[in-house]
Amino acid sequence: MISNTDISKAMTIKLPEVLPDMPVFQEGIRRAPDRGFRLSESQTKLALKNALRYVPEQFHDQVIPEFLEELKTRGRIYGYRWYPKTRVYGKPIDEYKGKCVAAKAMQVMIDNNLDFDIALYPYELVTYGETGQVCSNWMQYQLIMSYLEEMTDEQTLVVESGHPMGLFSSKKDAPRVIITNGLLIGEYDNIKDWEIGEQMGVTNYGQMTAGGWMYIGPQGIVHGTFNTLLNAGRLKLGVADDGDLRGKLFITSGLGGMSGAQGKAGEIAKAVAIVAEVDRSRIDTRLEQGWISHVTETPEATMTLAKEYMDKEETTSIAYHGNIVDLLEYINENDIHVHLLSDQTSCHNVYEGGYCPAGMSFEERTRLLGEDQDKFRVEIDKTLKRHFEVIKSLTAKGTYFFDYGNSFMKAIYDTGIKEISKNGVDDKDGFIWPSYVEDIMGPMLFDYGYGPFRWACLSRKHEDLMATDKAAMEVIDPTRRYQDRDNYNWIRDAEENKLVVGTEARILYQDAMGRVNIALKFNEMVREGKIGPVMIGRDHHDVSGTDSPFRETSNIKDGSNITADMATQCYAGNAARGMSLIALHNGGGVGIGKSINGGFGLVLDGSEMTDEIIKSAISWDTMGGVARRSWARNPHAIETSMEYNEMRKGLDHITIPYIADDAKVEAAISPLFK
Repeated sequence: MISNTDISKAMTIKLPEVLPDMPVFQEGIRRAPDRGFRLSESQTKLALKNALRYVPEQFHDQVIPEFLEELKTRGRIYGYRWYPKTRVYGKPIDEYKGKCVAAKAMQVMIDNNLDFDIALYPYELVTYGETGQVCSNWMQYQLIMSYLEEMTDEQTLVVESGHPMGLFSSKKDAPRVIITNGLLIGEYDNIKDWEIGEQMGVTNYGQMTAGGWMYIGPQGIVHGTFNTLLNAGRLKLGVADDGDLRGKLFITSGLGGMSGAQGKAGEIAKAVAIVAEVDRSRIDTRLEQGWISHVTETPEATMTLAKEYMDKEETTSIAYHGNIVDLLEYINENDIHVHLLSDQTSCHNVYEGGYCPAGMSFEERTRLLGEDQDKFRVEIDKTLKRHFEVIKSLTAKGTYFFDYGNSFMKAIYDTGIKEISKNGVDDKDGFIWPSYVEDIMGPMLFDYGYGPFRWACLSRKHEDLMATDKAAMEVIDPTRRYQDRDNYNWIRDAEENKLVVGTEARILYQDAMGRVNIALKFNEMVREGKIGPVMIGRDHHDVSGTDSPFRETSNIKDGSNITADMATQCYAGNAARGMSLIALHNGGGVGIGKSINGGFGLVLDGSEMTDEIIKSAISWDTMGGVARRSWARNPHAIETSMEYNEMRKGLDHITIPYIADDAKVEAAISPLFK
């Protein structure tokens, strides 16, 4: 029989055979709530055995009760004992051990995701989105970092739901890391079965760029929200192409990892922004960062302050410390006009702590979540119904409400409120209010190929970031389209807006060739020694990165919005073309079973091989999504595909749809339905 001694001798990369001391947790750092313990006896045994797989046998007697206590009191085994003994943050790349640049780059990005200034619950490896984790536990983290220290540029690390399966021989132009998170068989692709799997330590919610190791702090969603608000103003409020939102009121909720950007984005767009938040610690974080300008405690004080700034047509951001439903009901009762209204609480995990019942404090919510989940669900459903009713009243008075991709309307639908369904039958055609992608981001940005291109300066030198900002500006022609002007202005003002949190990184919406040209320019700068290595990537929430019928593909109207072909092909195509890191996840920002999303990271090391990867992979990564949107008969995507076919003649070619005459189709089918 094989012994654990034999197993240990068979591995050279493993956890050290020294039991680390328990960490001392720093006061004031947010902690994940108790997720609830709901495993059966046999599942609990499996959960413990699964966690013990990482730990040398001689320590099992000591850690078994620790793991069991974590499971009972926190609903997860985090392996706190293996938390690093020094500060976790994205250090300069040269401070990491490694045998190739890409391996050290991955370590920078992982640690940046877990920086106290970045992560929502850093001790529980949650970067953002309430449950989006880098990996499931600290044993996995330590093992991943050990593998990256040993990996050469002819090996690939395979990571499955946080677990490093191992290093395998590949080649220099193959991915260095391939990641999947939360991919469940269809029958079990639901939040209940995922929750059991997560407690047993066999699946992980990577969100998007948490488990894909490419989160750059809330700057990314600042730019996305800025684009959304400005284009919503153009679409619904008569704002000129070169205008802004002066004198306009934007109300929303949530100041967490993603939603924390909303106040800042509102200020950059020159609106008066009000963001409701029940967790005072999140408000304090945004206040310290300068991403919120004021804090109020009552609806009356909030609206008095907002009116003062609106009357002056000056911008500001206000954090209302309270429940969004209470604020909106006050606004409705007092007939206050709201121009733009949304929500960005974590409704993809509405019953797991992502949404707070009205009438209770954040502390009461946290206690009830851990003690009585049945009652918690009842209270959540009551609040969702009130939230729905007050939005219905406000929109009837002229407010433009958009679902901000957080599964808010799906959460309402799932409580049994079928009135929110657009077709009155099911949720396949979406809901009575549009997703922000359906109305705004899809037709005005994604269909052209514009999406959240991003980069991180791995040297952590601010001067490198300034050099890349300047180079990106030189590539953009602000006179071509209003989208280019918006993004030229964004990068021009980025330093003044103080957007960096964590490592030196930048977000910039660009189309396919804009991304290619900027990446080539950066790689040339690395080659010439003008800057250190750079890692480029994008949010998974992009033109081609995600299939999600209520969000990223909500403006795809040919019936294929329920398929997951695009994200999967994007992932496979990026692997074939040599991206440094590729990731494919279940869930994204809308929840398990509601999305498949993929992302990439490419390390710019100055090599000519990287130039070739940029030329083939970046254009594919974007234009694969434009092609899908074109095939769905989206007019701007068709225009973009036609231009691309002409520009790339002899290299690439996109299939473009013929357009059927609606009258002919209706005439043909009408006898069948009389």
